[in-house]
Amino acid sequence: MDMADSTNIWKIATAVSVCLLLVVSGLYILDLTSKEGDPGYVETDMSMWVDGSDSKKDFLDYLESVTDPKSKDYIPPEDRIAVFDMDGTVVCERDPWYFDLCLFIYRVLEDPDYKDKASDLEREVALLEKDAPSPGILDDRLEQARALAFKGMTIDEMNDYIQEFKKNKMPSYEGMTYGESFYRPMLQMIDALHANDFKVYIVSGTDRLTARGLLQDSMLDIPVDRIIGSGKSLVATGQGDTDGSKYVFKEDDGIIYGGEHVIKTLNMNKIVAIIQEIGKKPVLAFGNSSSDSSMAMYATVDNKYRSMAFMLCCDDLVRENGDMEAAQKMYDLCDKNGWTPISMKNDWTTIYGPDVKKK
Repeated sequence: MDMADSTNIWKIATAVSVCLLLVVSGLYILDLTSKEGDPGYVETDMSMWVDGSDSKKDFLDYLESVTDPKSKDYIPPEDRIAVFDMDGTVVCERDPWYFDLCLFIYRVLEDPDYKDKASDLEREVALLEKDAPSPGILDDRLEQARALAFKGMTIDEMNDYIQEFKKNKMPSYEGMTYGESFYRPMLQMIDALHANDFKVYIVSGTDRLTARGLLQDSMLDIPVDRIIGSGKSLVATGQGDTDGSKYVFKEDDGIIYGGEHVIKTLNMNKIVAIIQEIGKKPVLAFGNSSSDSSMAMYATVDNKYRSMAFMLCCDDLVRENGDMEAAQKMYDLCDKNGWTPISMKNDWTTIYGPDVKKK
């Protein structure tokens, strides 16, 4: 090998080494930038929370820790997932029933355009639920009756029906409609999560499309693809009794409610829905009842990131239709599992805002 060849080989080797060094350095810089580029904790308005509230402090301490690039608890923005139950967690559940049950009872017993068309099952279930000491006593029969009550409606017709019903005044409150019945301190909590790059999902036992209708154009800004709920059958207008796996959608078809209950997103079904529809394990879970316990447990056990669960306790009998027995059960669950309880009575300066009064 002559001197020229040796020189060329040395030049090539040097160039390759420099390139490799630049690539490695570039990757390091990119990784460093992605973390150090995080602005860290963003402070938001939490004025509807009582100063000194333990749950408020726990929540804000958590946010500060997981958004700090220098913290051992740091969570990359793409993995900041929070899941919320809806009824009783972000919206009124007890006036006197949760939203979709109120909608069903109105449809079957009061709607002048439908009440005379309702089936015996629908009427029987609606009457039993209306007079029950607590809602949802009939489980599967209720879900099937609810599916029948809206059978044949298109998605747009159902949504229009929900939008109209949302305008009705709440029975127990002055100055508030169904569509305005959001817990304002919880909205501040969600605003704080959004400001700190969390993706917030609603995981509700309410029918998914009903939940979407309730949240549409509301105080709670959640994209429709982040609203997960129970399922009622949807079919093509020309489908008849043909199974959906065999029926081919046609040009003149529309989509209507098929009148069958498919799945109730409670308990373990909430976990299944999270796995199937989000694809990532949440680091925060918010609920208010034992049917949210599975979701809270899933988020907080064996999580690679620091995780927490916050559970709302309906212990306010003055500003809200509270239930002390249910509240105590939730306090006990929080104590047992290490979850953080939120007291409606002691942690919030208001529930629905200053202009809303309980009758």
